[in-house]
Amino acid sequence: MASNPEYNKFELARIIGARALQLAYGAPPLVKVPQNITNPIDLAKLELEEGVIPIVVVRPK
Repeated sequence: MASNPEYNKFELARIIGARALQLAYGAPPLVKVPQNITNPIDLAKLELEEGVIPIVVVRPK
């Protein structure tokens, strides 16, 4: 079940935080990393903007 692409601020924080933790523990980036990005949170935000984060939000009906 896929979710609405418009996330609220709590969902955004959870998605970015979870992906940043994965990146900090050595997960491979899903986008080409610019040289000016060294922080996992900034990289997770970039992945979210590109739409490549493999995390889905399921909301109750």
